[in-house]
Amino acid sequence: MNDAAPVLFHTLPATNGMQIGIATLNAEKTLNALSKQMVQLLGTQLHAWDANSSIAMVVLQAAGDKAFCAGGDLQNLYTSMREHHASDKKDDLLANAYALDFFEQEYRLDYQIHTYRKPILCWGHGIVMGGGIGLMAGASHRVVTEKSRLAMPEIAIGLFPDVGGTWFLNRMPGKLGLFLALTGASINASDALFVKLADVALPHASKADVLAALQAAAWSSQAHQNHQRVNQVLQQFSALPSDTAGPLRANFDLINRLCSAADLPAIVAQILAVDTVQQEEHPWLQKAVSNLQKGSPTSAWLAHALQERGKHLSLAEIFRMELVAALACAQGHDFAEGIRALIVDKDQKPQWLPGSLHEMQPQDGERYFTHLWTAEQHPLRDLGASESLQKRAA
Repeated sequence: MNDAAPVLFHTLPATNGMQIGIATLNAEKTLNALSKQMVQLLGTQLHAWDANSSIAMVVLQAAGDKAFCAGGDLQNLYTSMREHHASDKKDDLLANAYALDFFEQEYRLDYQIHTYRKPILCWGHGIVMGGGIGLMAGASHRVVTEKSRLAMPEIAIGLFPDVGGTWFLNRMPGKLGLFLALTGASINASDALFVKLADVALPHASKADVLAALQAAAWSSQAHQNHQRVNQVLQQFSALPSDTAGPLRANFDLINRLCSAADLPAIVAQILAVDTVQQEEHPWLQKAVSNLQKGSPTSAWLAHALQERGKHLSLAEIFRMELVAALACAQGHDFAEGIRALIVDKDQKPQWLPGSLHEMQPQDGERYFTHLWTAEQHPLRDLGASESLQKRAA
């Protein structure tokens, strides 16, 4: 095993001649930000483990204690966008080959995890953001800890909650998914359980004992039985958060009221007008309001539009829709500008275009839903060919 590789793979011996596959994100210095190479390595290994009858389950974890995965590798995307914007093909959404390849492969991996036949336990300790939630959301067994902090903060960089965000945000209670998309607010373990981004909360210190218990479990050759084995082990160690609700749940009624206006401009106006006293009493709410106020208006519009259009789509259809929207973001102004302000120049002063929702024209949103390919030509056309999400019913 090459310890310098961005993803490390090994197996642990288990009962009945079975093994547990361990995949470790190994880019600790960048908070395990997900690069194209990491996506490729994970996808290839997951395919191999699925075909290996001696692999009972997979554990997806990360090096270090700060983050499971803080998002995608934005530096290379930024370089590709700058080159694309300067080229004579700047009006062609498909001309940025790197962006197309990155998003296609990332979404394909996320879908692979969502529909994986064998159990995947994702240990979501520390920061789990953006692309990290893309990896975690589809796992059959999602663990959060006392240090877990989850967020989809794409509004701060001119993108939208992709990696299937249109799917899982739409399935949260009430209007919480829309609120999280518009504000990029982070949530703790308690709230992650509440909005169904996690299945169980465990003390991070119990991880070694959990792995040992998994090795000792009575594994079989039947995937559905092995899903039950993982459930049983996790329940042995389950440490549910205290009765104190997380800030998202504590503000549930307020958030529903704010996000139930007739249209997006009214929703945004209501969030931004939250009483100052309420904000001062709830720093989490204050930060959420500030994130929306500073964020890209186009990102807010797009997040809302995707959730509206995606309400009745399958998971595969959503990934196909998100791929078009992501390429349009890569072609446009705000995504590159957001990365510049946050990561490259770090001046924290993005100049969004347009500067407000009221400045957006009807035609501004059309390119995010353009039909770039026929159904037979779409790069993700094969997703959903046998969509069953069978592990969710296991």
